[in-house]
Amino acid sequence: AHLVRISYPGRLRDSTPILKCISPCLQLLPLSRYLLCEIGVSEPASLQLLDERAVYTAVKAAVCRAHGDYGAALSSISFAVKYVNAHTGVVFLRCRKRYYRLIWSALAFITSLDSRGKKIPCFFNCLHVGGTIRTCQKFLIRYNTEQLHRMLPRCRNEAERLEVQKAVRSCSLKCTRREEEEEDEWDEDK
Repeated sequence: AHLVRISYPGRLRDSTPILKCISPCLQLLPLSRYLLCEIGVSEPASLQLLDERAVYTAVKAAVCRAHGDYGAALSSISFAVKYVNAHTGVVFLRCRKRYYRLIWSALAFITSLDSRGKKIPCFFNCLHVGGTIRTCQKFLIRYNTEQLHRMLPRCRNEAERLEVQKAVRSCSLKCTRREEEEEDEWDEDK
């Protein structure tokens, strides 16, 4: 434990310093950023071949090409693919707050993924950068709702229209006001 000297002049009668014990266990955890990305492909059937390893290796290779070995080493600290949805092409990437721009800028250089022995031509579209997975989920719900609202005028018949309206109503993520305030504090650190 480390001792820190704190004095409060004018507040205490004798203005004697107060020794406060600071435990090394109370150190701050490294802050992370979560990149919410959408993988665009020409053939929707090829999305089924996506897996975490393919996304991980493609992003690491792109960072290495764009920023060299030094950039690859910096960005590899706590870099992880947290979630891949093979049906929608949505991907969550986690990295250190300090180096998220390296990964973000390298996403533009990804042109294909090697998954299960097949080369899938694709591109990455970064939709949102957040401090927590929860804020990324909230953004994804808003984004999907907007996309569904855009689809509504393009419906050809009443059955399609009802299906889209049902999908819009089902988009929700319940949380308390306290959780929202805490997440807003995290996002202000950007």
